Amino acid sequence: MYRFYGWEKADVLPINAKYKKAGDPRHLYDLLTKCWCRETCAPRMQKDWSEDNNTLGQCSITAFLLQDIYGGDVLGIRLPDGSYHCYNKIDECVFDITSEQFGDTVLDYSDCCEQKREDHFAKQEKYERYLLLKKELENALNAD
Repeated sequence: MYRFYGWEKADVLPINAKYKKAGDPRHLYDLLTKCWCRETCAPRMQKDWSEDNNTLGQCSITAFLLQDIYGGDVLGIRLPDGSYHCYNKIDECVFDITSEQFGDTVLDYSDCCEQKREDHFAKQEKYERYLLLKKELENALNAD
């Protein structure tokens, strides 16, 4: 059983042939649990990252990687600190495979704004974390 938001209806399949082995987002989540690490976590959260909370600080790089695989949009929930928590929407399918980092906090997925990779990847460290996660996922897919 999965605990990420929208797992029950996350039935989309890859549109990018390079990632056809990724399967649906549930299967991809299983693969990413082997890829997320302290180095892919947002720097401001790295001290709190652990294998028990491996989705912490992974949202934007993961959401944009999922966009590469499944298409659709990356949307963001504005958080109290002014930052955005990113998740995916493909047609009417909405899922957030990094939502577990919030524990029992219920996020509001309504009226969220689109997130642009150009804005997020203007930060070189974030782009480098995305590339690292992408490389780790490709290694996991080739080993799978």
